[in-house]
Amino acid sequence: MRTLEPSPLANRFFLAIVLTAILFATGCADMRGRLARSLPLHGTPDDAIERNDFVVAGDGDVIGRLATMGLERGDTLPDIARHFSLGINDISAANPGVDMWVPGARERILLPLNFILPDTRRNGIVINLATMRLFYYHKNGNRLAVSTYPVGVGTEERPTPMGEMVITRKKHRPTWYVPASIAADHRKKGDPLPSEVPPGPLNPLGEYALYLSEPSYLIHGTNKPASIGLRATNGCIRLYPEDIERLFEKAPVKTAVLIVNQPYLVGRRDGVVYLEANMPFQESGTANWKTAYAKLKRFETQSGIQLDWKKVKAVVIEARGIPVPVSVDRGGAVTAAAQPVRLRHPGRLVGQPEIPAFDTDAWYVLAASLRDRTDARRLAAIINHQGPPIPARVLSEGDRHRVLAGPFDSRRAARDAARRLKIDLELDAVPFES
Repeated sequence: MRTLEPSPLANRFFLAIVLTAILFATGCADMRGRLARSLPLHGTPDDAIERNDFVVAGDGDVIGRLATMGLERGDTLPDIARHFSLGINDISAANPGVDMWVPGARERILLPLNFILPDTRRNGIVINLATMRLFYYHKNGNRLAVSTYPVGVGTEERPTPMGEMVITRKKHRPTWYVPASIAADHRKKGDPLPSEVPPGPLNPLGEYALYLSEPSYLIHGTNKPASIGLRATNGCIRLYPEDIERLFEKAPVKTAVLIVNQPYLVGRRDGVVYLEANMPFQESGTANWKTAYAKLKRFETQSGIQLDWKKVKAVVIEARGIPVPVSVDRGGAVTAAAQPVRLRHPGRLVGQPEIPAFDTDAWYVLAASLRDRTDARRLAAIINHQGPPIPARVLSEGDRHRVLAGPFDSRRAARDAARRLKIDLELDAVPFES
């Protein structure tokens, strides 16, 4: 087998770019959650905790509860996030210091499966850009229910618009008609797009789309699941494939849609006051904090609930996206958080990439040759989570660790994959036949 290896300098430069772009800020490494450290070796099945559908109790504002789980070799945080219907933002903020792509085997992580409802009306769809989460309010008999899903939202350059909208139509297996501005961006990158993309694995809308009254904006699926919980879209709202299918079935045409930006959320459950602080978008946050602060003061003055303002400050500074009790009990101590559910690792993670067996008669792409095995495993994991997926593995020989993408059934398919790796990850990948 004859191959051309990219230079070590180029590989290191590439890794710096990728890790800057994908391994976004996760907080200080010394702020690991104490709850996650209490994980036992055994626990309850992962389906013992609800991820999506909740009943809203009376005037309560807090739904769900925390969970903990131990990781296994080969897990990535994007895989865990998808399995539990969390965004990358959720799981990374809750577990600062954990390597997103190569976490330690038996690493103990916190699953932030409790949420404070946005401070809005409770009907139809509400999307909170700051938490990158969608809430769909509906009736469950005579009770108010809410289904919630993580989302990907618009970039800073192409933000998702806020305000009131409505679902005007729904489409299974939609065609994507490429906007001129997006086509121009792709041409600049050397990645020209057709005027329209039919249904299939290359369609970024996925299998389901809800069209909004705001022209050119949709709530849709994706062929890039690892982008859920990121500011990664051109303004649309993006859901995991399994989540958009559920929402598509539940939400009828004419459903009202409200998009807000609330990084600071205050709520009550069972007489306890909770505060949730999320890292605000760069251009927002001050006005919402004033609203949240005023709500905390009202709880304290009107309800006679004493708050621990030092705890409030700590929650805001940490901004871990988890509802935290900030009220004081009758003994003068801050109300303790409920113990998290202790989950066993599931046998199979939803949507986890599958790597085909090595085929000696196939084509492959050499993505990189690295001296550090962890760097190689990290890069292979990143490639595995491209959309559509590109299978990748690490082959080690001595102190060299080669990252191979494939197998592919033809030279053309291998060259197409190498081209995608160049455009998406700035990798000078080399096709070869094994």
